Amino acid sequence: MSTEVASGAPAEIKKYSTYHVNVDPDQDDKATEIKLLSFKRPHMRAFHCSWMGFFTAFFIWFAIAPLLPEIKNTLGLTKQQVWTSNICSVAGTIFMRFINGPMCDKYGARLLMGVLLMAASIPCACTGLVNSSVQLSVLRFFIGLGGSTFVCCQFWTSRMFTKEVAGTANALVGGWGNLGGGVTQIVMGTALFPLFKTGMSPERAWRTVCLVPACVGFCLGFTIMRISDDAPKGNYAEMKKNGNMAEVSAAASFRSGATNLNTWILFIQYACCFGVELTMNNAAASYFKSKFELSTESAAAIASIFGWMNLFARGIGGFMSDKLNSKMGMRGRLLWQGLLLILEGIMVFIFSNSNSLGVAIFVMVIFSVFVQSAEGSTYGIVPYVNPPVTGSISGVVGAGGNCGAVGFGLGFRQLETKQAFTLMASTIIASGALTFLICIKGHRGLITGQDSEESIAAWKKTGGAAPAAGTLQVPEPDAEAAEETEKEAAE
Repeated sequence: MSTEVASGAPAEIKKYSTYHVNVDPDQDDKATEIKLLSFKRPHMRAFHCSWMGFFTAFFIWFAIAPLLPEIKNTLGLTKQQVWTSNICSVAGTIFMRFINGPMCDKYGARLLMGVLLMAASIPCACTGLVNSSVQLSVLRFFIGLGGSTFVCCQFWTSRMFTKEVAGTANALVGGWGNLGGGVTQIVMGTALFPLFKTGMSPERAWRTVCLVPACVGFCLGFTIMRISDDAPKGNYAEMKKNGNMAEVSAAASFRSGATNLNTWILFIQYACCFGVELTMNNAAASYFKSKFELSTESAAAIASIFGWMNLFARGIGGFMSDKLNSKMGMRGRLLWQGLLLILEGIMVFIFSNSNSLGVAIFVMVIFSVFVQSAEGSTYGIVPYVNPPVTGSISGVVGAGGNCGAVGFGLGFRQLETKQAFTLMASTIIASGALTFLICIKGHRGLITGQDSEESIAAWKKTGGAAPAAGTLQVPEPDAEAAEETEKEAAE
């Protein structure tokens, strides 16, 4: 296949002849800029659909969390039974995150996002039917499958934006999506639950209020599939039909991503930031209610502050990662990553020893900023690990967040609260030290490796050899990935 064609005669069929953002033809027409106020297809439409989809998934996923004190009283649950349901809610999405990565590589993020939102809405609508701890745990397990939309969210923006701005793009959509955790605390615990309670008993209120997020999630999932695109050049099915995209083997994609050591280091580090956020989403309202003797509504309002930091904190993490990359290359991204995790661990220690409500809230805000900045920083590194299988790597790393939440949840279930926080803090600081072991091919690490000429040219924005005037460079497919795909197809 020819790799260079005259710009006056199109070499391929594309859904859009022009774009509303600047793009890089050498990176498959990915956008080189982010226009937040635009909703134009394909780049910015996908950007907004990705964060809105993940935001709504969070709304569905944690709709029950601020209601747990009421559910606990109604069903007579113990602390262990409540934490078992919390663990199930995040465990449900682990397997799906592993699956979603290679599925995104094969089918694109748009369809998976829509289907998962609609599927998770069904068990959410059935919350009112719960009558035992076992039923609650099973229900939350299936609702938690919607949390795997995070992989779709991150893959979608990586598919639409160049690596040089992917850190910022991924951080913004991930952060605004995670914001759903904070909004849910306010909407469900402080607004909708009291509203429903005015016309019915507290038990009937919590049994019916979850119909609201269920309806929102189902409708948005269907809409996303209808109004957006898989990639800059169109949907995967159309691109394969037109010869613009080779068939991808999901198994080969997953194998390539899962055998990379860097993937698993980032898996551990994401467990120590996103896993911490999930744990706080489940625990914060109950923690503030029990320790400071607050009402359900007040505790939910305070707990929501942790999630509200996503409005800017994750974006800052990704933005600073991109900026340091432009000054120091990958080494800048890694320095930022390690620093954030170590500071996060220190703040957990301080938070767990705060006995004043005001001090605890203040420290929680700082703690939350470091947590979410580390999340953004992590996904500023992911697109570099092995670009042809970014979907699979995103899935594995994303699953790390939920594995972390399960591990920390077990700690809170079995230990005293202060001991659980101490365990969490120590683990986070240790994960920060693992940054020294990250070494990505063609990029300098903190202690090993060397930047290639191409990577130096990219982060210094000097560019490599420019394409000849009047021609469009069509990127060649990755040879190793193509060979693996052919072998998989032969099998």
